Amino acid sequence: MAQGTLFIISAPSGAGKTSLVSEILMRMDNIQASISHTTRAARTGEEDGVNYHFVSQQTFQSMVTEDAFLEHAEVFGNFYGTSKQWVQDTLNAGIDVILEIDWQGAEQVRQQFVQSKSIFILPPSKQALADRLNERGQDDVEVINKRVAAATEEMSHYIEADYLVINDNFDLALEQLKSIISAQRCKMPVQGHEKLLSDLLS
Repeated sequence: MAQGTLFIISAPSGAGKTSLVSEILMRMDNIQASISHTTRAARTGEEDGVNYHFVSQQTFQSMVTEDAFLEHAEVFGNFYGTSKQWVQDTLNAGIDVILEIDWQGAEQVRQQFVQSKSIFILPPSKQALADRLNERGQDDVEVINKRVAAATEEMSHYIEADYLVINDNFDLALEQLKSIISAQRCKMPVQGHEKLLSDLLS
């Protein structure tokens, strides 16, 4: 069975990454998003096991000790981690995986999955970033200011990715993401078409 591809998607908070990934999952087959474990509290409308696996600090630290995470990091006082076993099992089943993580996590994962593909999503401007964070209505002004300040450092790491998508026009950004995934599935050496190729060339 052909191995799935791991797509690492990074972006500063407010760049539209989560909305783009949600659309990809609805519109493309044979692709799943990794659900991170986190110690932060669930926001309004979020469900455990759907948006995140919400766990206690103690449970998270136990998983770190057991080497259960592909990567883990502290972001704004909360911990986030990616299940190593789930990612590997899903790829082995021939299913593509999307991993939404920050640039530090992306760096850790690329070292372990050298065949992975990294995509960085940027907003069209810092003002657009601040406006989107305000529109969410989920964080207070102080948190939003911290996120915008941190975004400059985060965005400087776009150069480490394989692909860059500017989310100015949502539909265009979505088409670009779909094109990147589709192109990867057509890349040589061809995987998953062994029988067809054998029949055609016999």
